[in-house]
Amino acid sequence: MTKLAVLLLTLMAALAAVAQTTTLSADTTLSPAERSMAQANRLIEKNPKNFEAYNVLALALSRRARETSDVIFYAQAEEVLKKSFEISPGNFDGERIHVWLLLGKHEFAAAREEARKLNKTMPDDVMVYGFLTDANIELGNYKDSAQLMLDLRPGNLPGLTRAAYLRELSGDLDGSVELMNMAYQSTPPSEGEDRAWILSQIGHSQLMSGKINDADNTLQQALALFPGYHYALGNLAKVRIEQKRYEDAVNLLQQRYDAAAHAENLYDLAEALELLGHADQAKNAFEEFETKSRLESVRADNSNRELIFFYADHAHLPAKALEVAQTEYARRHDVFTLDAYAWALHVNGRDTEARTQIAAALAVGLRDAKLLRHAGEIALSTGDRAAAERYLLDSTKMNAPGSSQARELLASLSAPTKN
Repeated sequence: MTKLAVLLLTLMAALAAVAQTTTLSADTTLSPAERSMAQANRLIEKNPKNFEAYNVLALALSRRARETSDVIFYAQAEEVLKKSFEISPGNFDGERIHVWLLLGKHEFAAAREEARKLNKTMPDDVMVYGFLTDANIELGNYKDSAQLMLDLRPGNLPGLTRAAYLRELSGDLDGSVELMNMAYQSTPPSEGEDRAWILSQIGHSQLMSGKINDADNTLQQALALFPGYHYALGNLAKVRIEQKRYEDAVNLLQQRYDAAAHAENLYDLAEALELLGHADQAKNAFEEFETKSRLESVRADNSNRELIFFYADHAHLPAKALEVAQTEYARRHDVFTLDAYAWALHVNGRDTEARTQIAAALAVGLRDAKLLRHAGEIALSTGDRAAAERYLLDSTKMNAPGSSQARELLASLSAPTKN
Protein backbone atom coordinates (compact mmCIF):
# COMPACT_ATOMS: atom_id res chain seq x y z
CA MET A 1 0.00 0.00 0.00
CA THR A 2 1.62 3.22 -1.09
CA LYS A 3 1.61 6.41 0.97
CA LEU A 4 -1.09 8.49 -0.85
CA ALA A 5 -2.90 11.55 0.36
CA VAL A 6 -6.35 11.48 1.95
CA LEU A 7 -9.50 11.52 -0.14
CA LEU A 8 -11.69 12.93 2.59
CA LEU A 9 -12.67 15.99 0.56
CA THR A 10 -13.89 13.93 -2.36
CA LEU A 11 -15.69 11.46 -0.13
CA MET A 12 -17.52 14.18 1.73
CA ALA A 13 -18.51 15.89 -1.52
CA ALA A 14 -19.81 12.65 -2.95
CA LEU A 15 -21.80 11.90 0.16
CA ALA A 16 -23.28 15.38 0.22
CA ALA A 17 -24.33 15.10 -3.41
CA VAL A 18 -26.17 11.82 -3.14
CA ALA A 19 -27.15 11.49 0.49
CA GLN A 20 -28.75 14.74 1.56
CA THR A 21 -31.84 13.02 2.89
CA THR A 22 -30.10 9.97 4.35
CA THR A 23 -29.06 9.77 7.99
CA LEU A 24 -25.60 8.36 8.68
CA SER A 25 -25.44 5.23 10.79
CA ALA A 26 -25.14 5.95 14.48
CA ASP A 27 -23.33 2.65 15.08
CA THR A 28 -20.04 3.77 16.62
CA THR A 29 -18.62 0.25 16.26
CA LEU A 30 -18.30 0.84 12.52
CA SER A 31 -15.31 2.57 11.01
CA PRO A 32 -15.83 5.71 8.88
CA ALA A 33 -15.48 3.62 5.71
CA GLU A 34 -17.90 0.98 6.97
CA ARG A 35 -20.48 3.67 7.78
CA SER A 36 -20.10 5.09 4.28
CA MET A 37 -20.44 1.59 2.80
CA ALA A 38 -23.63 0.98 4.77
CA GLN A 39 -25.06 4.33 3.71
CA ALA A 40 -24.25 3.75 0.04
CA ASN A 41 -25.85 0.30 0.15
CA ARG A 42 -29.04 1.80 1.58
CA LEU A 43 -29.12 4.31 -1.25
CA ILE A 44 -28.63 1.53 -3.81
CA GLU A 45 -31.46 -0.48 -2.24
CA LYS A 46 -33.71 2.55 -2.52
CA ASN A 47 -32.74 3.21 -6.15
CA PRO A 48 -30.64 0.54 -7.95
CA LYS A 49 -30.27 2.90 -10.94
CA ASN A 50 -28.51 5.61 -8.90
CA PHE A 51 -25.02 5.55 -10.41
CA GLU A 52 -23.77 8.14 -7.92
CA ALA A 53 -24.57 5.76 -5.06
CA TYR A 54 -22.36 3.13 -6.70
CA ASN A 55 -19.61 5.73 -6.93
CA VAL A 56 -19.93 6.45 -3.23
CA LEU A 57 -19.79 2.73 -2.46
CA ALA A 58 -16.70 2.25 -4.64
CA LEU A 59 -14.96 5.15 -2.90
CA ALA A 60 -15.95 3.83 0.53
CA LEU A 61 -14.56 0.40 -0.37
CA SER A 62 -11.26 1.94 -1.45
CA ARG A 63 -11.19 3.83 1.82
CA ARG A 64 -11.80 0.55 3.65
CA ALA A 65 -8.76 -0.84 1.82
CA ARG A 66 -6.68 1.89 3.41
CA GLU A 67 -8.20 1.30 6.85
CA THR A 68 -7.41 -2.41 6.78
CA SER A 69 -4.57 -2.72 4.23
CA ASP A 70 -6.67 -5.45 2.60
CA VAL A 71 -6.46 -5.17 -1.19
CA ILE A 72 -9.61 -7.25 -1.65
CA PHE A 73 -11.59 -4.04 -1.12
CA TYR A 74 -9.97 -2.56 -4.24
CA ALA A 75 -11.25 -5.52 -6.27
CA GLN A 76 -14.71 -5.06 -4.79
CA ALA A 77 -14.59 -1.34 -5.59
CA GLU A 78 -13.76 -2.11 -9.21
CA GLU A 79 -16.79 -4.40 -9.50
CA VAL A 80 -19.04 -1.75 -8.00
CA LEU A 81 -17.64 0.88 -10.35
CA LYS A 82 -18.57 -1.29 -13.34
CA LYS A 83 -22.21 -0.98 -12.26
CA SER A 84 -21.88 2.78 -12.14
CA PHE A 85 -20.58 2.84 -15.71
CA GLU A 86 -23.32 0.46 -16.89
CA ILE A 87 -25.89 3.01 -15.72
CA SER A 88 -23.95 6.13 -16.73
CA PRO A 89 -21.07 5.35 -19.12
CA GLY A 90 -18.00 7.51 -18.62
CA ASN A 91 -19.44 9.57 -15.75
CA PHE A 92 -16.75 11.90 -14.40
CA ASP A 93 -16.90 10.94 -10.71
CA GLY A 94 -16.64 7.27 -11.64
CA GLU A 95 -13.65 7.91 -13.89
CA ARG A 96 -12.00 9.86 -11.11
CA ILE A 97 -12.49 7.00 -8.66
CA HIS A 98 -11.07 4.63 -11.29
CA VAL A 99 -7.84 6.64 -11.25
CA TRP A 100 -7.74 6.40 -7.46
CA LEU A 101 -8.09 2.63 -7.70
CA LEU A 102 -5.22 2.46 -10.20
CA LEU A 103 -3.07 4.37 -7.72
CA GLY A 104 -4.12 2.03 -4.93
CA LYS A 105 -2.97 -0.94 -7.03
CA HIS A 106 0.35 0.83 -7.77
CA GLU A 107 -0.40 1.06 -11.49
CA PHE A 108 1.13 4.52 -11.53
CA ALA A 109 1.84 4.93 -15.24
CA ALA A 110 -1.73 3.97 -16.14
CA ALA A 111 -3.09 6.25 -13.40
CA ARG A 112 -1.08 9.18 -14.76
CA GLU A 113 -2.40 8.68 -18.29
CA GLU A 114 -6.01 8.43 -17.12
CA ALA A 115 -5.59 11.48 -14.88
CA ARG A 116 -4.18 13.45 -17.82
CA LYS A 117 -7.28 12.61 -19.84
CA LEU A 118 -9.57 13.73 -17.02
CA ASN A 119 -7.55 16.89 -16.57
CA LYS A 120 -8.25 17.86 -20.17
CA THR A 121 -11.95 17.25 -19.58
CA MET A 122 -12.08 19.11 -16.25
CA PRO A 123 -8.95 21.29 -15.92
CA ASP A 124 -10.07 22.91 -12.65
CA ASP A 125 -10.71 19.70 -10.69
CA VAL A 126 -8.46 19.73 -7.64
CA MET A 127 -8.50 15.96 -7.08
CA VAL A 128 -7.41 15.21 -10.63
CA TYR A 129 -4.40 17.46 -10.10
CA GLY A 130 -3.79 15.57 -6.88
CA PHE A 131 -3.87 12.25 -8.70
CA LEU A 132 -1.40 13.54 -11.26
CA THR A 133 0.83 14.58 -8.39
CA ASP A 134 0.53 11.14 -6.75
CA ALA A 135 1.38 9.31 -9.95
CA ASN A 136 4.32 11.56 -10.80
CA ILE A 137 5.76 11.28 -7.29
CA GLU A 138 5.60 7.48 -7.37
CA LEU A 139 7.20 7.40 -10.84
CA GLY A 140 9.95 9.80 -9.78
CA ASN A 141 8.82 12.84 -11.81
CA TYR A 142 9.31 15.30 -8.98
CA LYS A 143 9.60 18.45 -11.09
CA ASP A 144 6.22 17.74 -12.68
CA SER A 145 4.79 17.08 -9.23
CA ALA A 146 6.00 20.39 -7.84
CA GLN A 147 4.40 22.30 -10.72
CA LEU A 148 1.13 20.46 -10.26
CA MET A 149 1.09 21.33 -6.58
CA LEU A 150 1.30 25.01 -7.48
CA ASP A 151 -1.92 24.57 -9.44
CA LEU A 152 -3.83 23.14 -6.48
CA ARG A 153 -6.07 25.51 -4.56
CA PRO A 154 -4.34 26.49 -1.29
CA GLY A 155 -5.70 25.22 1.99
CA ASN A 156 -7.62 22.15 0.76
CA LEU A 157 -6.94 18.86 2.51
CA PRO A 158 -5.71 16.86 -0.50
CA GLY A 159 -3.38 19.73 -1.39
CA LEU A 160 -2.03 20.04 2.15
CA THR A 161 -1.19 16.35 2.49
CA ARG A 162 0.47 16.16 -0.91
CA ALA A 163 2.44 19.36 -0.31
CA ALA A 164 3.55 17.91 3.02
CA TYR A 165 4.88 14.78 1.33
CA LEU A 166 6.71 16.86 -1.27
CA ARG A 167 8.32 18.85 1.54
CA GLU A 168 9.45 15.61 3.15
CA LEU A 169 10.93 14.39 -0.12
CA SER A 170 12.76 17.69 -0.59
CA GLY A 171 14.29 17.46 2.89
CA ASP A 172 12.04 19.88 4.78
CA LEU A 173 10.80 17.54 7.49
CA ASP A 174 9.71 20.32 9.84
CA GLY A 175 7.75 21.94 7.01
CA SER A 176 6.12 18.62 6.25
CA VAL A 177 4.97 18.27 9.87
CA GLU A 178 3.66 21.84 9.83
CA LEU A 179 1.45 21.18 6.79
CA MET A 180 0.26 17.84 8.16
CA ASN A 181 -0.71 19.55 11.40
CA MET A 182 -2.76 22.04 9.36
CA ALA A 183 -4.46 19.11 7.63
CA TYR A 184 -5.12 17.47 11.00
CA GLN A 185 -6.73 20.61 12.41
CA SER A 186 -8.96 20.81 9.32
CA THR A 187 -10.16 17.19 9.60
CA PRO A 188 -13.45 16.65 11.48
CA PRO A 189 -13.15 14.68 14.74
CA SER A 190 -15.69 12.18 13.39
CA GLU A 191 -13.16 11.10 10.74
CA GLY A 192 -11.05 8.98 13.09
CA GLU A 193 -9.18 7.04 10.43
CA ASP A 194 -8.28 10.14 8.43
CA ARG A 195 -6.95 11.79 11.59
CA ALA A 196 -5.02 8.64 12.53
CA TRP A 197 -3.54 8.51 9.01
CA ILE A 198 -2.35 12.11 9.29
CA LEU A 199 -0.88 11.48 12.76
CA SER A 200 0.88 8.39 11.39
CA GLN A 201 2.52 10.53 8.72
CA ILE A 202 3.49 13.17 11.28
CA GLY A 203 5.01 10.46 13.47
CA HIS A 204 6.93 9.12 10.49
CA SER A 205 8.39 12.58 9.72
CA GLN A 206 9.31 13.10 13.37
CA LEU A 207 11.06 9.73 13.42
CA MET A 208 12.92 10.58 10.20
CA SER A 209 14.21 13.80 11.78
CA GLY A 210 15.37 12.01 14.95
CA LYS A 211 12.61 13.32 17.23
CA ILE A 212 12.01 9.90 18.73
CA ASN A 213 9.97 10.96 21.77
CA ASP A 214 7.74 13.22 19.69
CA ALA A 215 7.16 10.40 17.22
CA ASP A 216 6.33 8.02 20.06
CA ASN A 217 3.67 10.38 21.47
CA THR A 218 2.17 11.15 18.07
CA LEU A 219 1.87 7.51 17.07
CA GLN A 220 0.31 6.61 20.42
CA GLN A 221 -2.31 9.28 19.67
CA ALA A 222 -2.96 7.71 16.28
CA LEU A 223 -3.54 4.30 17.85
CA ALA A 224 -5.85 5.81 20.45
CA LEU A 225 -7.94 7.31 17.63
CA PHE A 226 -7.93 4.16 15.51
CA PRO A 227 -6.86 1.09 17.54
CA GLY A 228 -4.76 -1.45 15.68
CA TYR A 229 -4.12 0.93 12.78
CA HIS A 230 -1.50 -0.74 10.58
CA TYR A 231 0.28 2.48 9.53
CA ALA A 232 0.72 3.58 13.15
CA LEU A 233 1.80 0.11 14.29
CA GLY A 234 4.55 -0.04 11.67
CA ASN A 235 5.92 3.40 12.49
CA LEU A 236 5.71 2.85 16.24
CA ALA A 237 7.69 -0.38 15.79
CA LYS A 238 10.45 1.67 14.14
CA VAL A 239 10.40 3.97 17.16
CA ARG A 240 10.77 0.97 19.46
CA ILE A 241 13.73 -0.27 17.42
CA GLU A 242 15.45 3.10 17.79
CA GLN A 243 14.77 2.81 21.53
CA LYS A 244 16.29 -0.71 21.41
CA ARG A 245 13.01 -2.13 22.70
CA TYR A 246 13.17 -4.98 20.23
CA GLU A 247 10.63 -7.26 21.89
CA ASP A 248 8.05 -4.48 21.84
CA ALA A 249 8.87 -3.85 18.17
CA VAL A 250 8.34 -7.52 17.35
CA ASN A 251 5.00 -7.53 19.13
CA LEU A 252 3.82 -4.47 17.22
CA LEU A 253 4.98 -5.86 13.88
CA GLN A 254 3.39 -9.23 14.62
CA GLN A 255 0.12 -7.44 15.35
CA ARG A 256 0.42 -5.56 12.05
CA TYR A 257 1.23 -8.73 10.10
CA ASP A 258 -1.67 -10.60 11.70
CA ALA A 259 -3.98 -7.83 10.49
CA ALA A 260 -2.31 -7.31 7.10
CA ALA A 261 -0.34 -10.36 5.96
CA HIS A 262 1.64 -8.58 3.24
CA ALA A 263 5.14 -9.64 2.29
CA GLU A 264 6.68 -6.26 3.13
CA ASN A 265 5.15 -6.44 6.62
CA LEU A 266 6.69 -9.88 7.11
CA TYR A 267 10.09 -8.54 6.04
CA ASP A 268 9.98 -5.88 8.76
CA LEU A 269 8.97 -8.52 11.29
CA ALA A 270 11.84 -10.79 10.24
CA GLU A 271 14.36 -7.96 10.66
CA ALA A 272 13.00 -7.17 14.12
CA LEU A 273 13.21 -10.83 15.12
CA GLU A 274 16.82 -10.80 14.01
CA LEU A 275 17.53 -7.75 16.16
CA LEU A 276 15.86 -9.48 19.10
CA GLY A 277 18.25 -12.40 18.68
CA HIS A 278 15.62 -14.94 17.63
CA ALA A 279 17.72 -16.29 14.78
CA ASP A 280 15.61 -19.35 13.96
CA GLN A 281 12.34 -17.43 13.91
CA ALA A 282 13.94 -14.70 11.82
CA LYS A 283 15.26 -17.28 9.34
CA ASN A 284 11.82 -18.85 8.97
CA ALA A 285 10.19 -15.45 8.54
CA PHE A 286 12.72 -14.42 5.89
CA GLU A 287 12.16 -17.67 3.99
CA GLU A 288 8.41 -17.17 4.03
CA PHE A 289 8.90 -13.55 2.99
CA GLU A 290 11.01 -14.56 0.00
CA THR A 291 8.37 -17.04 -1.17
CA LYS A 292 5.55 -14.51 -0.85
CA SER A 293 7.55 -11.69 -2.36
CA ARG A 294 8.67 -13.68 -5.40
CA LEU A 295 5.06 -14.63 -6.14
CA GLU A 296 4.00 -10.98 -6.30
CA SER A 297 7.20 -9.66 -7.86
CA VAL A 298 5.70 -9.42 -11.36
CA ARG A 299 2.74 -7.35 -10.10
CA ALA A 300 2.75 -3.58 -9.90
CA ASP A 301 1.83 -3.76 -6.19
CA ASN A 302 4.82 -5.70 -4.97
CA SER A 303 7.49 -5.85 -2.26
CA ASN A 304 10.43 -5.65 -4.64
CA ARG A 305 12.35 -3.05 -2.67
CA GLU A 306 12.27 -5.25 0.42
CA LEU A 307 13.24 -8.23 -1.74
CA ILE A 308 16.26 -6.32 -3.06
CA PHE A 309 17.49 -5.58 0.45
CA PHE A 310 16.77 -9.15 1.55
CA TYR A 311 19.00 -10.56 -1.19
CA ALA A 312 21.64 -7.87 -0.67
CA ASP A 313 21.86 -7.73 3.13
CA HIS A 314 20.47 -10.99 4.51
CA ALA A 315 20.65 -13.79 1.93
CA HIS A 316 23.88 -12.38 0.42
CA LEU A 317 22.76 -13.18 -3.11
CA PRO A 318 23.89 -10.04 -4.96
CA ALA A 319 23.00 -11.28 -8.44
CA LYS A 320 19.40 -11.87 -7.39
CA ALA A 321 19.26 -8.45 -5.73
CA LEU A 322 20.33 -6.82 -8.98
CA GLU A 323 17.88 -8.86 -11.04
CA VAL A 324 14.95 -7.63 -8.95
CA ALA A 325 16.32 -4.09 -8.84
CA GLN A 326 16.59 -3.88 -12.62
CA THR A 327 13.00 -5.05 -12.96
CA GLU A 328 11.71 -2.43 -10.54
CA TYR A 329 13.92 0.31 -12.01
CA ALA A 330 12.34 -0.34 -15.40
CA ARG A 331 8.94 0.52 -13.83
CA ARG A 332 9.74 3.61 -11.78
CA HIS A 333 12.51 6.00 -10.80
CA ASP A 334 11.30 7.32 -7.45
CA VAL A 335 13.90 8.09 -4.79
CA PHE A 336 13.39 4.81 -2.89
CA THR A 337 13.75 2.69 -6.01
CA LEU A 338 16.89 4.63 -6.98
CA ASP A 339 18.32 3.91 -3.53
CA ALA A 340 17.53 0.19 -3.76
CA TYR A 341 18.93 -0.02 -7.28
CA ALA A 342 22.12 1.77 -6.22
CA TRP A 343 22.55 -0.63 -3.30
CA ALA A 344 22.06 -3.66 -5.56
CA LEU A 345 24.71 -2.32 -7.94
CA HIS A 346 27.02 -1.71 -4.97
CA VAL A 347 26.81 -5.25 -3.58
CA ASN A 348 27.60 -6.49 -7.09
CA GLY A 349 30.78 -4.41 -7.16
CA ARG A 350 29.43 -1.99 -9.77
CA ASP A 351 30.17 1.05 -7.64
CA THR A 352 30.65 3.62 -10.40
CA GLU A 353 27.10 2.91 -11.62
CA ALA A 354 25.90 2.73 -8.03
CA ARG A 355 27.26 6.19 -7.32
CA THR A 356 25.40 7.62 -10.32
CA GLN A 357 22.13 6.19 -9.06
CA ILE A 358 22.62 7.21 -5.44
CA ALA A 359 23.50 10.72 -6.63
CA ALA A 360 20.18 10.86 -8.48
CA ALA A 361 18.41 9.78 -5.30
CA LEU A 362 20.23 12.38 -3.19
CA ALA A 363 19.40 15.09 -5.73
CA VAL A 364 15.70 14.80 -4.81
CA GLY A 365 16.66 16.26 -1.42
CA LEU A 366 15.27 13.58 0.91
CA ARG A 367 16.90 13.62 4.36
CA ASP A 368 16.96 9.93 5.17
CA ALA A 369 19.64 8.44 7.41
CA LYS A 370 19.61 5.06 5.67
CA LEU A 371 19.93 6.67 2.23
CA LEU A 372 22.84 8.81 3.44
CA ARG A 373 24.52 5.75 4.94
CA HIS A 374 24.20 3.95 1.62
CA ALA A 375 25.69 6.98 -0.13
CA GLY A 376 28.60 6.92 2.32
CA GLU A 377 29.36 3.26 1.79
CA ILE A 378 29.15 3.58 -1.98
CA ALA A 379 31.42 6.64 -2.00
CA LEU A 380 33.92 4.78 0.16
CA SER A 381 33.93 1.88 -2.29
CA THR A 382 34.79 4.27 -5.13
CA GLY A 383 37.73 5.62 -3.12
CA ASP A 384 36.14 8.97 -2.24
CA ARG A 385 36.78 8.94 1.50
CA ALA A 386 35.99 12.64 1.97
CA ALA A 387 32.51 12.27 0.46
CA ALA A 388 31.97 9.04 2.41
CA GLU A 389 32.76 10.70 5.72
CA ARG A 390 30.51 13.65 4.85
CA TYR A 391 27.51 11.43 4.04
CA LEU A 392 28.08 9.20 7.07
CA LEU A 393 28.41 12.18 9.39
CA ASP A 394 25.16 13.64 8.02
CA SER A 395 23.49 10.29 8.68
CA THR A 396 24.73 10.07 12.27
CA LYS A 397 23.58 13.61 13.05
CA MET A 398 20.00 12.68 12.22
CA ASN A 399 19.75 10.06 15.01
CA ALA A 400 17.14 8.28 12.92
CA PRO A 401 16.75 4.76 11.46
CA GLY A 402 20.04 4.04 9.67
CA SER A 403 22.15 6.37 11.83
CA SER A 404 23.55 3.68 14.12
CA GLN A 405 25.05 1.71 11.21
CA ALA A 406 26.52 4.93 9.80
CA ARG A 407 27.98 5.71 13.23
CA GLU A 408 29.66 2.31 13.41
CA LEU A 409 31.17 2.67 9.95
CA LEU A 410 32.36 6.20 10.65
CA ALA A 411 33.99 5.03 13.88
CA SER A 412 35.80 2.26 12.02
CA LEU A 413 37.19 4.81 9.56
CA SER A 414 38.52 6.90 12.43
CA ALA A 415 40.06 3.97 14.27
CA PRO A 416 43.87 3.72 14.13
CA THR A 417 45.17 1.26 11.58
CA LYS A 418 46.82 -1.83 13.04
CA ASN A 419 50.22 -2.68 11.61
